[in-house]
Amino acid sequence: MFYRRKIILALLQLFDGQMDKIRLQKLLFLFSLKQTKAEYDFVPYKYGCYSYSANADLTTMVSKGLLAESQKHFDKLDRTDYLKLVKPDDLKRLQQVKAEYGKMSSKVLMKHTYINYPFYATKSEVAGDILTETELQKVNAAKPRNNETVLFTIGYEGISLEEYLVRLLKKDVKVLVDVRNNPLSMKYGFSKSQLKRYCENLGIKYVHIPEVGIQSEQRQELKTQTDYDKLFSVYRKNNLTKTVDSQTQILNLLKEYKRIALTCFEANICQCHRKHLAEAIETLPGFQYKVEHI
Repeated sequence: MFYRRKIILALLQLFDGQMDKIRLQKLLFLFSLKQTKAEYDFVPYKYGCYSYSANADLTTMVSKGLLAESQKHFDKLDRTDYLKLVKPDDLKRLQQVKAEYGKMSSKVLMKHTYINYPFYATKSEVAGDILTETELQKVNAAKPRNNETVLFTIGYEGISLEEYLVRLLKKDVKVLVDVRNNPLSMKYGFSKSQLKRYCENLGIKYVHIPEVGIQSEQRQELKTQTDYDKLFSVYRKNNLTKTVDSQTQILNLLKEYKRIALTCFEANICQCHRKHLAEAIETLPGFQYKVEHI
């Protein structure tokens, strides 16, 4: 079992094996803040801080019979003592979370996280109902806003779905342009249908333009930067010269939405074709904007 799932089960165990779904997300968020390297990352969502990955783990544990799920609660069915299976430091953190927040209801926890971490309340559907006018102003102030037209690029290698989405949100990206030829991923959240759903849940439009991608078979045996450079030389000659219409489509999206991001896998921009695609778009007539790799 993944260690992060043991954390969830231990947290549930500390609360007598049952917890409201909203309360569980909030307590898990507060626990994660105490970790040096968090097991789960979070995005701002309908009721504040939310982890898609934690929810996926909860769903998996229900399917395996470790948990039961009702409309509003999760119940721990597994009788294993998970408090003995988590690291001592994490056990201490879990106990601190219970001591500090254990008596708070879901609504009080929501308000606490909204006030103290206002960015995570920026997508909330209920912030106006539970915050004062002054508190709500702080949430509104935490919303990223930028009118400068920028072409961003981003890779998802080495980061969680939530961290990836937060990077987009903090840059106020309006459209994510997936430039993978084959938009499938073994990594949770990054296959086309998933990524489209998660982006659009947060108000980010998703567009897939496979024509400007590189086919999987061409990406085999890439071990050195020289290997990548040879691949991109072929890409510039054989793809970019033939996909000007697709590049123009991206430029038109940039002009319309002002802040868009090209996305592929690699974290290192020098090992991803999106760098060369962005450079090709920069040469198109009418391009006079900033390019930023995030």
